[in-house]
Amino acid sequence: MTLLIALIFEWWLGDPPNRWHPVAWFGSWASWCESFLYADEKKRGVIAWLFVIVIPFGLLCFGHILLGWVFDVMLLWLSIGWKSLFEHVRVVLDADDLQQARQAVSMIVSRDTGDMTEEETRRAALESLAENASDAVVAPLFWFVLLGPLGAAIYRMMNTLDAMWGYKNEPYNHFGFCAARLDDVVNWVPARITARLMLWLGQSTSWSTLEQQASTHASPNAGWPEVALAYAADVQLGGPVKRAGVIEERPFYGADDARAVNAVAAFDALLIVRNSLLLAAVAAMVVTLVF
Repeated sequence: MTLLIALIFEWWLGDPPNRWHPVAWFGSWASWCESFLYADEKKRGVIAWLFVIVIPFGLLCFGHILLGWVFDVMLLWLSIGWKSLFEHVRVVLDADDLQQARQAVSMIVSRDTGDMTEEETRRAALESLAENASDAVVAPLFWFVLLGPLGAAIYRMMNTLDAMWGYKNEPYNHFGFCAARLDDVVNWVPARITARLMLWLGQSTSWSTLEQQASTHASPNAGWPEVALAYAADVQLGGPVKRAGVIEERPFYGADDARAVNAVAAFDALLIVRNSLLLAAVAAMVVTLVF
C-alpha cells in the first residue's frame, strides 16, 4: 500500500518545487558541509560523506518512528523522480525549433549543446532518459523492496552526493572518490535490471553484446540502460560529445544499421522506457505483497 500511494502521488503531483523538496534541502546541506570539510583527499571525502549522510538519516529514522506510515509514503514519493524525468525529456523532443531543443537539453546533460544538431539533442535526451530511468526510478524501487522507505531515501541521498561530488576531475578527483564508488555499488544491480526490462519490451540482443558495448562506457552502470535502449528502440545512441569545448570520443551504441534518432524513433524509445518502468513498479508491488 505504501508503494502504491507513493506512486499515485508521483503520477499526480510529481516533484514539488525545489524550495519545498527535501532533496534540494539535502543538496544545500551537503554544499554547506563541503564548505568547511573539503580537502582534495580521499580520507576527507569519506569523512564528509559520512557527516552529510548520517545526520539526515537519523532525522528520517526519527520521522519514521514518530509518524509511521504517512511519513513512509511521503519519503518514498520524494525518493522517486519518475514524472519530472519524462517532463524534462519531452520538452526536448517536443521543441518547436532547434534552439529551443538545445536550451532544453542543456538542462539535463552536462555537455556543450550550442552546436548540437536536432538528432544530437534527441540522442542526448534519450541517453539521459535511459540512465535516469535506472537512477531515479528503478534503483529507488529496488532499495525500497530490500530495505523499505528508509532504504529508498538513503539511496537517493547517495545518488545526490554522487551528482554533486562524483567527478573524475578537479576539485573532486579525490574528495569525490567515496561518493562516486558507493554510488556505483548501489546502482550496479538496478542498472542491469533496467537494461533487462528494456530488452524484454523492445527489440532485443544478446546479453554478451550488451555487456561488450556497456563496458566501453565511462560509467560502470550508465552504459547498461543506454545500450539496452539503443537496441530495444533500434536507434543509435552514444557517439562523440563536447564538454568545455573539448571533443570526447565515445563509441556509438546499438546495431550498426539502427535507425537515426528521428521524431518517430524517439517516441518509440520513450514508450519502451515508460513501459519498462511500469513493469518495474508492478514487480516491486508484487514482491512487497508476497514477502
